[in-house]
Amino acid sequence: MVAVCALFTHPFPASSSSSSSSDSLFSFSLAPPPPAAAHFSSLSPSIFRARECFSPLKFTKAQNFERQPSLTQLGLRQNQQFLLQCRYINSPANVLAEVGMLFSFFQEIGVGEDESRVLLVKNPAVASTSLDSLRARVHSFRSVGIDGLVLSQLITKSPSLLTAEEIGPFLQFVLDDLEGKIEPLQLKRLLRTTEARFLVGFDQKVRLLLHRGVPVDKIFDVLNKVNLYKALCLKSLEEIERTIAFFDRFGGIDLIVMRPTLLNFDLETQLVPRVGFLAELSGGDDEATGTLLGKLPAILSYTVDHTEGHVDLLRSNAGLTDDQIFRFLLVFPNVVSASRERKLRPRIQFLKQCGLSSNDIFKFLIKAPLFLGLSFEDNIAYKLAFLVKIGYKHRTKDLAAAMGSATRTSCDNLQKVVGLFLSYGLSCSDIVVMSTKHPQILQYSHAALEKKMEYLINGMGREVGELLNFPAFLGYKLDDRIKARYELRKKVLGEGMSLNKLLTVSSERFSTKKTAYVDLNDEMKVLSDHQNENVCNTNES
Repeated sequence: MVAVCALFTHPFPASSSSSSSSDSLFSFSLAPPPPAAAHFSSLSPSIFRARECFSPLKFTKAQNFERQPSLTQLGLRQNQQFLLQCRYINSPANVLAEVGMLFSFFQEIGVGEDESRVLLVKNPAVASTSLDSLRARVHSFRSVGIDGLVLSQLITKSPSLLTAEEIGPFLQFVLDDLEGKIEPLQLKRLLRTTEARFLVGFDQKVRLLLHRGVPVDKIFDVLNKVNLYKALCLKSLEEIERTIAFFDRFGGIDLIVMRPTLLNFDLETQLVPRVGFLAELSGGDDEATGTLLGKLPAILSYTVDHTEGHVDLLRSNAGLTDDQIFRFLLVFPNVVSASRERKLRPRIQFLKQCGLSSNDIFKFLIKAPLFLGLSFEDNIAYKLAFLVKIGYKHRTKDLAAAMGSATRTSCDNLQKVVGLFLSYGLSCSDIVVMSTKHPQILQYSHAALEKKMEYLINGMGREVGELLNFPAFLGYKLDDRIKARYELRKKVLGEGMSLNKLLTVSSERFSTKKTAYVDLNDEMKVLSDHQNENVCNTNES
């Protein structure tokens, strides 16, 4: 039994006078028509002897074979090239059964009849591979999670995956060493776009990542997030090593674990220029550059031209220095993702119209960086209108300060905060006065504010109007600061103490005063006891 194959072209053109299924090359007629003999006479006899392929010319009436169904009935059409695997040259009657089994195999994995026919015609290696080998390969795919529609699409797109020698070791590595934890769709993306030869050495590159510090429990996350073709298959071990070594100055392997897609980029043409631009902006401070990259490794996804455009706008429109721009990037590196024309330019212009200088704008952006990133329609516009509605004036520094605080809370919380103040008898103008002195009250949680105001009125016996003079009261922690200090000083100073003096003194100074209060309280207690003792003695006398 010899497994060999040959490519045939139907010898009888469609224009032949006979059009029945027996005209098929592989229908077993008892007496082949003369055109067939003429057709094959032009071919070298050595072709058939060397390949030992089945030919209808070898059969005569004396052999008296039982008529078999034609390949046309199995779906193979006339007038097209196709590949037939000849497994049993001594039993040619099994050929049709073998072809039928091959078609059944493809149907089992979800490849349709038409796709199977085209696949066999265009991929001789598949047709010449034993069915057992094909089934074993499919089992390997299924063992790593590639099955069903994903498998059928993959085989239809890249039939060579069934026969390429490099595929077997790769799938075995994924199953055994990577515990089958690479996502099937990730494997599909890789196998659809990668020639099998590029998979050689894949295991060594993964082991390099582990050797250079990628934690074992993180390697699966890294491999599932990178473009495996770009990050590993197209790069040599040396290129991957150089990329990792380059990041050693700026955070090392931790950056790659945080942002695996950094491995997708080319070292010389992408990573080096992008990191270099940020390092230059930092004044050559590698540590500061590493801090920035650690906060947002994805900043390296942007080209130098893109990032430079944002930096130039902050220089020219906001008047910021390179040092200020870098410090702002440390606070809000995502500014590089904001549209320059839709967000940055008009909002910086708004701050300038409110009367802010370049230095004021820098301080504003450090405190309220999200002002440059939030949606205008869904956030900024609503808050701006709300603040104007309660009494803030257009194009004023007070409005800018209030807007800065408002950007650090949700629209819903801002509305509830204002509603809470109104419910305690404060007017809109009172709220403007309070938030002008202490803009942060607009960003505090309305639930936390309510607890503090409740304690101020019922716990301390004070009037809500005191907040107009000292709105910062609402910014201190209720239990750790307000209650603790008030309960201690109330014993000595009574309830009429200044809220400002009670809360603004530093913890160290208050601790010193606390000791003095305790000593004074002890002395007063001793004095009181002594006076009581004298009274008792007098009464006895």
